[in-house]
Amino acid sequence: MSYTVFARKYRPQTFDDVIGQEHITTTLKNAIEQNRLAHAYIFVGPRGTGKTSTARIMAKALNCVNGPTLHPCGVCDACKEIAAGTSLDVLEFDAASNTQVDKIRELIIDNVKYAPTRGAYKLYIVDEVHMLSTSSFNALLKTLEEPPAHVKFIFATTDPQKVPTTILSRCQRFDLKRIPAPLISNHLLGIAAKEGIALSNGAADTLARGAEGGMRDAESMLDQLVAFCGNTIEEEDVLTVFGFTARETVSSLCDHLIDANVPDALRLIHAQAEAGKDLSRLMNDLITHLRNLLVSKADPDGMKDDLGEEALAPLVEQSERLQMSQLLELIEQFAEAESRMKWAPNKKMHFEIAAIRAIQTLSQASLSDVLDTLSALRDGKEIARPEPRVAAVPRPVRPAAATAPAKPKIAAPVRPAETAPVSKPEPAPPLPVAAAPLPKPAPLPVAAAPAPKAASPAPKVEPAVPKSDPVEPKPQAAVPEMSIETLWKTLVTEVRRDRPLIAMWVEAGMLLDLGKDAATIGFPPDASLAQEYCEQATNRKFLQDLASRLTGHPLKLRFVKREGLAIEPVAALKTEPARDPLEEFKDDPLIRKALEIFRAEIQPV
Repeated sequence: MSYTVFARKYRPQTFDDVIGQEHITTTLKNAIEQNRLAHAYIFVGPRGTGKTSTARIMAKALNCVNGPTLHPCGVCDACKEIAAGTSLDVLEFDAASNTQVDKIRELIIDNVKYAPTRGAYKLYIVDEVHMLSTSSFNALLKTLEEPPAHVKFIFATTDPQKVPTTILSRCQRFDLKRIPAPLISNHLLGIAAKEGIALSNGAADTLARGAEGGMRDAESMLDQLVAFCGNTIEEEDVLTVFGFTARETVSSLCDHLIDANVPDALRLIHAQAEAGKDLSRLMNDLITHLRNLLVSKADPDGMKDDLGEEALAPLVEQSERLQMSQLLELIEQFAEAESRMKWAPNKKMHFEIAAIRAIQTLSQASLSDVLDTLSALRDGKEIARPEPRVAAVPRPVRPAAATAPAKPKIAAPVRPAETAPVSKPEPAPPLPVAAAPLPKPAPLPVAAAPAPKAASPAPKVEPAVPKSDPVEPKPQAAVPEMSIETLWKTLVTEVRRDRPLIAMWVEAGMLLDLGKDAATIGFPPDASLAQEYCEQATNRKFLQDLASRLTGHPLKLRFVKREGLAIEPVAALKTEPARDPLEEFKDDPLIRKALEIFRAEIQPV
């Protein structure tokens, strides 16, 4: 006796055997029970979802010896002939093999006038009806609109867009959906139990995911596994035979991307490639996983039917670590990489590049985040400080700057080099001894050649030390020349012109006192965030250099918090023409440095 594959052996024989299409079977059973049968039906859906099987069950329900009935017996001659495809009253054919108009005229149009030989109805089941030619559809229109009372048409198609609307309007349309993976898994376990096969739950779940909603595909894969593994099938066997990727592997890869763990992500991709896995399928599985994360974040209950409670829980937990905008960006990036991988000879390279780019995307702040932060700072709102990423390297900054929001990340690469000049004036005590013989302070700024300190006969050359420390003992005359109010107004005006992005932070305070070598800028208690930004290394150095240039001698700045301090706004010295905010944003040194580091460009939105 010849072997019958599982897809045919366990084909549904009654409406109750159809899995995952309750909305179709319930409607058809009600139509039969109420005697409200239409003359033409069209079943639409993906492959392996039960279109042709439902059509045969409908034919048996109408032509059974007990029919029309909701439960065909399956043992009468009519039921047996329909199941075997030999019934004279049920003509089933493939439209792709009979697309010509002459075939349609011969098979249908010329024969509908004859009464059925055994049953109550004569049924025409046309599979893949969208393959018929335009002439065939046109020839069928009149017969389909007003067929004899004993004739029923049942069409099946996977591409309803190719079926003319004149045909669709004459039929009752039923859309069959993809079968959920849990239902496919349970059905495979039932087949394995009947066949005496030890099929693990993990193997059944992996087969169900690989079938992509098609029951026939799942049954065919199970048949192939039995031939490969015998009567014991584990999940590892499914992964080996069909090149699938374990759900845990895809989830681990996603974890590496979220944690910015580039080495582990690349090692996982390399291990899958060395194991002979199809990287295109792995990419598709990763995109599907990200899609599930997106849907579970938007509507956790909407994924229960497709994945089940056990698989949904880790998805919801992982989705909490990403924002919806980040998930959308990752899906777009990996979709573009997948399209490139289809024609690329080195798929692994494109996969690795896509993974590294995804990690960089998750590590960067978008322009909208920067603008939102600046708006919040301008309005005096509290800013949620982002938590450090798992794989981030700690930055060597002082505690006041460590709590700053995402904006100072741009200047992080240059902080260690720029903090050194702040502490250099301290080792300069011996210099005043050498500066004492100098009779005139005027030649100091124009000294051109460095000379050793021991050269006492040439006192004018000694101040040519490249440091600015020798100028400290003699700037007393420059302090009275500019008052505190004038210095503060000039400094704020210079900051507005040269560094507009930090101007609002500086204007949140005011100059309290001015000494020989130090000045104090005070901030009210509610401007502590502005004080933190001014204390950052790059901003402090800029302000100290500016104050030193305005006063004519080196000046250190101290930033303090002062209770009851009333801040008076500083009026502009002159009216400048309004500039494009985007141009001002581009002119900021921090932004220019960021664009240089990341090789990026700012696009208007």
